[in-house]
Amino acid sequence: MEEKILKTRQNGMPVLLLTVILYVIDAFVIAWGGIILGNKNYILGTILLVFGCLYASIGWIPFCGLKVIGPKEALVLTLFGQYIGTLRTPGFYFVNPFCVAVNPAAKTHLNQSGDVSTSPAGADSVTATAATSGQYTGKKISLKAMTLSNSRQKINDCLGNPVEIGIAVIWRVTDTAKAVFRVDNYKEYLSLQCDSALRNIVRLYPYDIAENVDTTGDGVADDGSLRGSSELVAERIKNEIQSKVYDAGLEIVEARITYLAYAPEIAAVMLQRQQASAIVDAKKLIVDGAVGMVDMAIQKLSEEHVVDLDEERKAAMVSNLLVVLCGNHEATPVVNSGSLY
Repeated sequence: MEEKILKTRQNGMPVLLLTVILYVIDAFVIAWGGIILGNKNYILGTILLVFGCLYASIGWIPFCGLKVIGPKEALVLTLFGQYIGTLRTPGFYFVNPFCVAVNPAAKTHLNQSGDVSTSPAGADSVTATAATSGQYTGKKISLKAMTLSNSRQKINDCLGNPVEIGIAVIWRVTDTAKAVFRVDNYKEYLSLQCDSALRNIVRLYPYDIAENVDTTGDGVADDGSLRGSSELVAERIKNEIQSKVYDAGLEIVEARITYLAYAPEIAAVMLQRQQASAIVDAKKLIVDGAVGMVDMAIQKLSEEHVVDLDEERKAAMVSNLLVVLCGNHEATPVVNSGSLY
């Protein structure tokens, strides 16, 4: 079902004024009928009273057809079960009073903009009522960009390590007819698809860069990781969600990772592993630098003919320099006034 935009004229104010004027006239008719009835003109007085009371009981019906549409709002209307169109343009309208506005997600409150706000102390923000936020608009559908932030999930990465991850998804309704009629509740549908897409993508990546891991599916190992390739991961999550919610008339504007960490049960172990890896990498860098400095020192001594060293003296010098350069503490020099032999 495709969206059909109603081109109804913004005639709500004239209808409202006309209805109010008719009610005022009806009040005078009822009062006049009572006066005539008091003057013992029973036929005319009875007719006026019956007509006035009848209109008073049904004259409110046009009020049901008055609809106010604000900026970035839409109203999906049905008439006796048939979809007749959507009001999108801001204004004050009068439509068939028997039309019914449809929005199955009107009372669904998720942890997203437009549904919740700062709730009272001790209240759960996910279940905060729309009356508190002041943004609840009844059956109207918001066309604004909304931000959905689902709860954090614990997911195993491609190496089997449990990680906790949370995402924020910016989305909006592009086709109100699809959103209302193709899925039961488009907000819950979006939330479920976000959780599913997050699991599908996260399980393809390691938390940190790992060897022999193919994250792109091209059969070649790469350096992709959740921590180092967050932009790429977020883009893949966005595309995955969009492919699932397109038929529901929703557009995913952006997806961003808001939280990423190892699960608590392995966080301490992984921290030790990262620390050990950092220490090893630092030691490698120090050794590489020390070897280069020792080699440069020996070459300089030989080129400048400062001293002629045999192999045994070179070995002793190399040992001493490596101890000084690679040691964790400052070297304590020892003055040797004698000979090595």
